[in-house]
Amino acid sequence: QVQLVESGGGLVQAGGSLRLSCAASGRSFSSSAMEWFRQAPGKEREFVAALTWSGGRTYYTDSVKGRFTISRDNAKNTVYLQMNSLKPEDTAVYYCAAGRYYSSSQGAMNYWGKGTLVTVSS
Repeated sequence: QVQLVESGGGLVQAGGSLRLSCAASGRSFSSSAMEWFRQAPGKEREFVAALTWSGGRTYYTDSVKGRFTISRDNAKNTVYLQMNSLKPEDTAVYYCAAGRYYSSSQGAMNYWGKGTLVTVSS
């Protein structure tokens, strides 16, 4: 079993920054992809960013490229999402997810955290 716990959400003004963390426990992640999704009010959950645990490859949705960075700390089994130049449209609940391989589809993820709320004020 895998447990994913997100932290770091909060309220920030437009143009500001936040760093989300996802602490993973319960199994080895050497062959897994760690990903971030988000769900804005009234909208479907969407892919944000992904990182392959073993190869360290990263993937981003177009709307966050150049502003968000996904990274990892192997020793802590933790994945981060550094979010800069935040916009009001980034407001959402951000979820950490783990899957056996990279996919931008939430259906491919095997494990989910409970989410952390990010609110960006204008």
